[in-house]
This record gives sequence, C-alpha cells and structure tokens, in this order.
Amino acid sequence: MMRRRKDKIMSIKILQAVILAGGIGERLRPFTDTMPKPMVPVNGRPFLEYLIELLKKNGIEEIVLLLGYKHEKITEHFGDGSTFGVRIKYSIGAVEDETGTRIRNAKELLQDKFLLLYCDNYWPLRLERLYQFHKKHGTLGTVTVYTNTHKITRNNISVNADGLVEIYDKSRMTSNLNGVDVGFFIFGKEVLNYMPESNFSFETEIIPKLIERRELSGYLTDERYYSIGSPDRLPITSEYLNDRKVIFLDRDGTINKRPQRADYVKNWSEFKFLSNSLKALKYLHEQKYEVYIISNQPGIARGVMSKDDLDDINIRFMDEVENAGGHINGIYQCLHNWDEGCKCRKPMGGMFYDAAFEHNIDLSKASFIGDDERDGIAGNAAGVRTLVIKPDSDLFAAVCTLLRTESNHLLQ
Repeated sequence: MMRRRKDKIMSIKILQAVILAGGIGERLRPFTDTMPKPMVPVNGRPFLEYLIELLKKNGIEEIVLLLGYKHEKITEHFGDGSTFGVRIKYSIGAVEDETGTRIRNAKELLQDKFLLLYCDNYWPLRLERLYQFHKKHGTLGTVTVYTNTHKITRNNISVNADGLVEIYDKSRMTSNLNGVDVGFFIFGKEVLNYMPESNFSFETEIIPKLIERRELSGYLTDERYYSIGSPDRLPITSEYLNDRKVIFLDRDGTINKRPQRADYVKNWSEFKFLSNSLKALKYLHEQKYEVYIISNQPGIARGVMSKDDLDDINIRFMDEVENAGGHINGIYQCLHNWDEGCKCRKPMGGMFYDAAFEHNIDLSKASFIGDDERDGIAGNAAGVRTLVIKPDSDLFAAVCTLLRTESNHLLQ
C-alpha cells in the first residue's frame, strides 16, 4: 500500500488539468461523424470551450488534452491556449487507445498533482473545496461523486462514511451504491506506478486497484452534473450553460415583515410587504432576472397552519408581485421542523439544489439575498454568491448593491 505524507500534500496546489478527449463518441452520432466529441456545439460554441473557461476560473493555468479521433479539429481551434487565457499541451494517440493508455502516454507532460476529467461532463467545479477534501483524506486519488438525489441515472459507485470509495461498478448492477462518478478526479503522478504496459481502461484497471488499497476518496456533492454524452442530453446542457441571470430570495424578513414572536407568516392577514420590496421585484424582472424564493416554512409541521393556508399565501403573494410588475419563477419551501434532520431546511442547501435541478441553474453563477445567519450558511454551502442583510431592510437597496457586485465580478 502506498501512503503519502500529508504535510507534503498540503504544500501542493493544483495548477494543471488533464482532459480525456480522444474517443470516437459513437453515442453522440451523427454529430461525431464530422467532428470529435469536445467540438460538438452547445449554444453555438464548442463544448470544450465551456470546460476551459471553468478550469481557468478555478485557477488552472495549464491544460493537457489527450487526443485521438479527429484531433486536428481541436488543435487547430485551440492552438497553444493563449486565446483562452491558459497554456494548452497535447498528447495525441491512436483512436483505439483506451483511457488509461492515453494518460500513461502523457506521463512526461504531467505535473506532480493534476485534475483529471472527461471531455463530455460538466460539473460546477469549486476546485478549492475539492482540493481541501483531497488533502484532508491524504489518498492518492479523489473522485467527484454526485449523490444522485434526483435519480437522473443509476448509481455506479459507493462512498463510505469515512469518505473512501468502497465499490466502483461500471455495470451499475451492485446494490447499495450511493452515487454517480462525475469524473473531476485529483491524482498524484504516482498513479502511473499502477499502470500496465498494455492498452488498458483507466476505469477498469486502475480504479479497482486504488479502491483495494484504500487510496481513492470520494467527494460527495448534491449538485448534479451535465453531459453531452448522447444527443438527448444536449438540450438541458444547453439550457444550463446558456447565459442566464438568476437570483434567490429569502421571504420572511427579506420581502415581507416577520410577525412578532414568529419567524414565518401563518396566514395572508399577517403578510405585510416591506417598503420597496415590490419595487425590488419589479426591477429584477425588468433586468431579466429569474427570481426564486427559498423559504423555511415549518408551520405545517408544527400544526399551526395547513397546506391550504400556505398555498393561499403563495398564490396571493405571487399575484401581488405580478400586479406590481414583478415575476416569481418558483417558490421552494421546507415544511419540516427543526429536529427532522432534512436536507432542505436552511442552513442546509437542499432547496437550492432542488431549484437548480428543476430549472437547470448553475448555482455558481447565481445570487442570493437573505436576512438570517442560516441564509448565509445555506447560500455559501450551495456555492451561491450570498448577501445577508438585516431583517426588514430595504430590499431594493440590497438588490442594487448585489447587482453592482455582480457587474464588477463579471468585469474582472
């Protein structure tokens, strides 16, 4: 068993990404009849451009592309990477080379630590969080694992309570699997020591060896991944990657005044819009923002209001917003009590993930305004740009502040 010193790992930063991009992409035909999979257009741009932007945003300086099928289409478009703000190097092999062979053949280009990903999966990478997890576990490799909360596919991996991968099953037939391999691995270059000289699959040959030696940790995430692996996946991936303006808002204390001795409104007679909150919602609509409400509403669990009461409040609330020139795209509410251990109640981030799943929202590009410490924790947990204001503050002023911050962020 190979073990590395944690103090050595702590001193290394991930600056290089390696992308497996050499396969034929048979499931993506007819697109791949004339182009390699990473060049398939999404919203008029090659999908690979989105991955490179994501990597650059996370501090990656150098990208190694492992190519094969129609490689010249990629090299001609991306060149040395300078146009895209990164350095790009290429390792070009035969079309029939498998994933492990492509990695092994690039050994002279690999840094001591690198991020490894597939060319057809997009996940909203937060490299610092992923790397902190990797350092904490001190394993040779870490793989990102989607918890598959919304059952978008069958699970193929099992991560135990200690964060170690116990099972990887490409056939997806094993019971008690608890996630889906997204890719977005972190590896030390020592992984090359496990590689045979034959043409081999990285997933089939290397991952099981790492699991056996307890050298593969699994970073669990509730945020789903998107893919161009087959034509039926392209529409939702296009929607997800399209430029959209999205904002989440807490309700009680942010949009309307909280009743005395309660943190939620129990009926419409208690609902009082705060000054300028309708103005703020109208302004957001004029600025083409999608607006989603994220609200803890435990009254039903506590037995002090009915589902009909809550539905009546929501209908009247949305009508008032519409009449004032605003628009609410969706309302997400946690109806559980404090002690029920749910994943949706703030300070948990479950409502954000539900909204992101149903509307294909990239949370890393969205914003959130709330008025409570729990709001701040939940927003940060979900990776949303978060502004916490004082209860009953001027929402319009807060919105203007946040939008200026967003504009400055986009200009940087």
